[in-house]
Parts: sequence; structure tokens; C-alpha cells
Amino acid sequence: MDVRGAIEFTIVERSPERVVGRMPIQPGILNPYGVVHAGAVLWFADVCATYLALGGADATPGGSGFPLAIDLHAAFLANQRDGVFEARAAFVKRGRRVSVIRTTVTGAGSRIIADVTTTHVPAG
Repeated sequence: MDVRGAIEFTIVERSPERVVGRMPIQPGILNPYGVVHAGAVLWFADVCATYLALGGADATPGGSGFPLAIDLHAAFLANQRDGVFEARAAFVKRGRRVSVIRTTVTGAGSRIIADVTTTHVPAG
């Protein structure tokens, strides 16, 4: 069995207060039922949250202070087969050592697809 996937998305807004990303739904992220795989939705939300936790910095391999996710809670509320998902990440709490971010992924008609909360700490 040969299984392949590809997740592509674009950050369309990045400020100190929020990050917004858009992910087109394409064959490489669909599960066997023809809807988006939960792992792809979760990955998309987590990466948008990580960009927010980074502040204005860019992620570099081995970079100190990279915001590691240490806790993640996700509620998958809906799904769809085509179109675009949008993720909006905003701080619940921004701290020097611990930050909590809520990311809402929406689909067609602003329908909530997933509600994801992540907790991040800077890598040492």
C-alpha cells in the first residue's frame, strides 16, 4: 500500500495579536472517506499557533526559544470535501515562559471545523 500526502497552506496575516492561514483542500490531505484527515487539520492549526507564539521571529533549525507545544486539545466539529479552510490563531495568555493559544479552523460559510488550544514553552 502506497500512501502519500501533501499539506500546503499560506499565512495571509501575521501580527503580534493573531495569525491567519488558509489551506486549500486537495487530494493529498483527504482521508479514505473523502474529507480532510484530522491530522492535516490539527497540523494546520498547530503551525498557525506556532507562528503566533514566535512573534515576529522566523523559525530556524535548532533556533533557541522555538515555541514547543507541550499540550494540545482539539475538538473536531465538522469537515468538508473541497474548498478552503481558514485558521485564526490568537492568544488566550501570552507569557514569558508559557503561552496558550486558541486556533479556530473554519470552512465554507464560516462553519467551525475545529477548535484547537495549544500550550507553548520556549525551547531551551
